[in-house]
Amino acid sequence: MSFSIELELQKFPKIVTLKDGTKVTLRPLRRDDERDFHKLFLGIPEPERMFIKHRVTDLEVIRDWCRSIDYGRNLPMVALIGGKIIGDATLHQQLGGWKRHVGRVSVLVHPEFRGRGLARALVSEIIEIARNAGLEKVEAEFIGEQEAAIKMFAMLGFSQLLRLEDYVKDMQAVTHDYILMGLELKTDEEYAGVGG
Repeated sequence: MSFSIELELQKFPKIVTLKDGTKVTLRPLRRDDERDFHKLFLGIPEPERMFIKHRVTDLEVIRDWCRSIDYGRNLPMVALIGGKIIGDATLHQQLGGWKRHVGRVSVLVHPEFRGRGLARALVSEIIEIARNAGLEKVEAEFIGEQEAAIKMFAMLGFSQLLRLEDYVKDMQAVTHDYILMGLELKTDEEYAGVGG
């Protein structure tokens, strides 16, 4: 794990206040979270679960994730209320190769807690971590039906990089449009206009 990611993680747990005044704790996923993390996925409606790339209803899959946490590669940031995991945003990194400067962001919020700004708060934290860890870009993948998520990412500054019609298939083998969005990460130095 890189030193900058370690430094970032020292800022957690962190309390954030949602639009409706609800206080939520954000912190990285831990080994002992497997049951609560699994419950989050079970609470996601079946039609939405079809768009998740892994068999998240299988406790073994979640157990494997929790037991092999590597924050430098995948950094899952969970949101909790009263010890219950109600959301997750993950920063995925490729540590080598031609996309090593690009992070990928995914986010998931339990239906009961949507519409309060939680996904936005989680993604904002992940973007900040990515920026401070030295990544230059972050991207996010969607299927065409995820309009609310696409809109929220656009509000955070992401723009559509490409849209491919009927390009991906869900778990039921139904095709969907694939959308890739991206965000250029400016460093503090770039914001400050160094040298000018």
